[in-house]
Amino acid sequence: MDQAQSLRRLAALKRLNKAPAVPLRTLAVTSGKGGVGKTNLVVNLALACARLGRKVLVIDADLGLANVDVVLGLAPEFTISDVLSGRKSLKEVLVEGPEGVLILPAASGVSELSNLTNDEKMMILQELEDFDLEVDLVLIDTAAGISDMVLYFNTAAQDRLVVATGEPTSLTDAYALIKVLYTQHQERNFKLVVNNVKNEAEAKGVFRKLAMAADHFLGGLSIDYLGFVPSDPAVSRSVVLQKPLLLSHPNSAAAKGIVNLAKRLLATPADPSAGSIKFFWRRLVDMS
Repeated sequence: MDQAQSLRRLAALKRLNKAPAVPLRTLAVTSGKGGVGKTNLVVNLALACARLGRKVLVIDADLGLANVDVVLGLAPEFTISDVLSGRKSLKEVLVEGPEGVLILPAASGVSELSNLTNDEKMMILQELEDFDLEVDLVLIDTAAGISDMVLYFNTAAQDRLVVATGEPTSLTDAYALIKVLYTQHQERNFKLVVNNVKNEAEAKGVFRKLAMAADHFLGGLSIDYLGFVPSDPAVSRSVVLQKPLLLSHPNSAAAKGIVNLAKRLLATPADPSAGSIKFFWRRLVDMS
């Protein structure tokens, strides 16, 4: 890592630690199927929240197909696997993105966090004791589907943001994910973002279908409609550029939709009992 990158990371860490403390919010952004634009949403939502004054950490939790760094056009030198092996500290692995957002990169082929050995657990806990990073918003980009790893991060987070599109397969798989989290892990609270739709009427139609199915076949759970992101050719252009939409096309309809989502998300109160980022990581470790 060159000196310029080190200076930028140090500046970001200082900004995060100096900002006023607000309750920690941990949000798993998840989907029943791939190809719904989840990772792109996570990255841009993180930037929007940072611009609104939040101290944001993005965890790339797709250990098989890590791509948060690709969307951001970053090339991390180290990943979470270097922490588990003891080669690097958490502080050395974190990468600074735009707007001071910090990213914890994933890596393919590492031990799943749900199957950590005792030595790996102790390694992470020791890192937490040595590294005091204050953040108030953690966005977890999970893999798609209902694998153990996806369920693991969804149950460790305070809240779950399900991303779906208007496609029937997306809706069916979103319902399947919610059903498993509810029936097997007793998770009752979900938020929904409908991505890549023509307008809000279409988005609310998707929400109604999902909510009605959940109410009829499951019952006892809450699905809140957070909003939608409209279909926009600027999204695919930003992906090709490897530059976040909020930076490459800030005035696009999709970018404005994501900014509105960020405002709605931050307007909802966080759970004051969530504690610090260390509390969140200890919960992850204790679950494994």
